[in-house]
Amino acid sequence: MADKVLDFVQKKKESTEKKRRSFERVLFTNLLGTYSAVHDNGNIYPITMVDMSYDGCLFQIPWEVRNGKEFEIGSETTLRMYFTKSSYIPAVITIKYCKEVVEKDGVTYAQYGCEFDKSMHSFDALSSFIDFLYKFAELSTIDHGDSKVFFL
Repeated sequence: MADKVLDFVQKKKESTEKKRRSFERVLFTNLLGTYSAVHDNGNIYPITMVDMSYDGCLFQIPWEVRNGKEFEIGSETTLRMYFTKSSYIPAVITIKYCKEVVEKDGVTYAQYGCEFDKSMHSFDALSSFIDFLYKFAELSTIDHGDSKVFFL
């Protein structure tokens, strides 16, 4: 009987995490331009941010953009998080893993899991942004057309 009792705290955490990841995908796709400064020949490749946490991030690049070249595991590169067309927060990341992913639309991506260099002074701003992502997921609600404010 005890194995059928729901852990509401755990269920709320799972729901909040799912909501955060969904919100991040919308935010990263529609509102936030993100580019990675790749130091091979000084090129800058546009990326799609998939997920972000205090420890690191997950991003992907269409496979043909890199022409089959991958970031080496353990290498460092600079991630640029643009909040306007001309200003960004830089973050130094270390590539931890890479895997090939085929999305629902049939496009193949190289997906990279990365760790942030938290010693950089710009990580303070990035950390505040990540705080916002977590708080938004925890406290936001879906607009169902009602006009009553439930919390302030």
